[in-house]
Amino acid sequence: MVLPLVDEHKPKCYLCHTGFDNIEKLREHQNLEHREFFESHEKNNKREPAPGDVTVF
Repeated sequence: MVLPLVDEHKPKCYLCHTGFDNIEKLREHQNLEHREFFESHEKNNKREPAPGDVTVF
């Protein structure tokens, strides 16, 4: 028997691999347990086009 790596109907935290019943509980968990990880990566999140990107109007 082969089990899936991810339950499609239950979200999973990608940092600690804990499963939750719904997305709201996952968000709450990530805000409480992994706050420092997300805060440190928000500062490095630059939204700009990559070199070679072409914009079509």
